Amino acid sequence: MMQERLWNRNYCRVMTANFALFFAFYLLTPLLPLYLVERFDATKDVVGLVLSGYTLTALLARPFSGYLVDSFPRKRVLMVCFFLFFIFFGGYLGASSLLLFTIVRTLHGAPFGALTVANSTVAIDVLPSSRRNEGIGYYGLSNNLAMATAPMAAIYLYRLTGDFQLLFWLALLIAGIGMMVDSQVKLQTKPLATPQQPTANSQQPIRRGLIRLDRFFLVRGWLLAVNMVFFGFCFGVVSNYLAIYSKEVMGITGGTGTWFLLLSVGLVASRLQGARALREGKLLLNATEGVIISSVAYTLFVLFPNEFGYYGSALLLGLGNGHLWPAFQNMIISMAHHNERGTANSTLLISWDVGIGLGVLCGGVVSELAGYTPAFWVVAISQLVGAALFLMATRAFYQKRQL
Repeated sequence: MMQERLWNRNYCRVMTANFALFFAFYLLTPLLPLYLVERFDATKDVVGLVLSGYTLTALLARPFSGYLVDSFPRKRVLMVCFFLFFIFFGGYLGASSLLLFTIVRTLHGAPFGALTVANSTVAIDVLPSSRRNEGIGYYGLSNNLAMATAPMAAIYLYRLTGDFQLLFWLALLIAGIGMMVDSQVKLQTKPLATPQQPTANSQQPIRRGLIRLDRFFLVRGWLLAVNMVFFGFCFGVVSNYLAIYSKEVMGITGGTGTWFLLLSVGLVASRLQGARALREGKLLLNATEGVIISSVAYTLFVLFPNEFGYYGSALLLGLGNGHLWPAFQNMIISMAHHNERGTANSTLLISWDVGIGLGVLCGGVVSELAGYTPAFWVVAISQLVGAALFLMATRAFYQKRQL
């Protein structure tokens, strides 16, 4: 039997648009703490509060976006979310005070949260069912490539020009290109999952006129979501405070771009290496490898505050997350009915956002009170707790509840 085609035109468009939205996102992320300090003279804890607002609104938008994606035409939801994500980049250009910047940054999180749910759900829709596990793994490559190139481009441009406004304009332009690419995606019309009309593929009746919790959060996957909070917490601290930590503690002033490049090399390598295991349905194997490698990476980072620990942890963290993320995403989708794909996606992203937000907030507070080294020790301990939870409870939880 001939294998169904994975790289169809719509899938390539969705991946390209995903690359654009994450490129625009990562273009600003590593330098925003420096921007807030230099432009508004913000303290460390204020930086944490300002940056955590983005994650908070993204978190609040996730459950509603999952519901909207499952209940209304997905293409229409996708385009509205992308337009809002695009237009908010213009707000940074006009933010002349710390308060105004905080408002724009916080509100920008909502369309980002909704867009990532909508775009990843559309990617699942355009994939052939026989290649879905593998396709979801490859889909993450677009995130990883953006993570590899955007921080390097941002840091290079900032060193060259010293102009943050140029970065804001560039992010606006790239987000607009992604929106145009997504507008060309063609989806088949499918029956929508509404409270009045469940889909034909649904194995579970939906009560008439009742909006339940499981329309916003995949209750069956709650422990996977809790586990992902620990991993999101760790990455939230590292991704937001890496540049300042490396400069103040390690004395490495020009290595942030290289760190993200090595992270992405690891992510891409693990996605490619793990594709076969995903295709064969070995989700638990991929997830276990990812959890263990990531634990080694964070521990190495904090134990060796030098170039060896710094760059070595980046590569290992990429390898770990590259195994962990597609495995967890496939696991939670396999616990959902056909008409709950958007909800399953939003649930996983909600948990990641909760972790990221707590990481940004706690990282700022701990570093202000005790310094950056204790903050990164908290990261290593949190990762080890998350790894223990997965190995001791989450694996068995998944095996009992997958559909």
